[in-house]
Amino acid sequence: MSEKKIVIKNKKAGFEYFIETVFDAGIILKGTEVKSIRGANANINDAYCVVENDKVVIKNMHIAEYKNTGFLHHKPDAARQLLLKKNEIKKIKEKLKNIGYALVPLELYFSETGFAKLKIGIAKGKKHFDKREDIKKKDIERDIARFK
Repeated sequence: MSEKKIVIKNKKAGFEYFIETVFDAGIILKGTEVKSIRGANANINDAYCVVENDKVVIKNMHIAEYKNTGFLHHKPDAARQLLLKKNEIKKIKEKLKNIGYALVPLELYFSETGFAKLKIGIAKGKKHFDKREDIKKKDIERDIARFK
């Protein structure tokens, strides 16, 4: 595996937020959760991250139960701890003190070494007119690409 393999991407995050800073975080998972993610049976569209007791936690991330497991199932919507350096957590806490900022998951992937990683971003919410401008720009780019 020479490059990272993106398994799940949060497309809604780019539309809803201005992404300012991006961090790569490890994620604590169980074996059945990893197998389920490898099969692309996870969803991070409604997920969000919070800082609790100097630890970053992702909540509302759905990982479907792995179908080939016996009786040892994991909880699909459990909160999972993210692995970041202390100085990164400190930067995140300082930035989140400002009004209007959120910590959103951007993509879930497997690194070159095979570990599950989550790319998270400090983001500021977009206003409705910003979203409309983005849609107009994408439409114009599509029209230009169509005529070339």
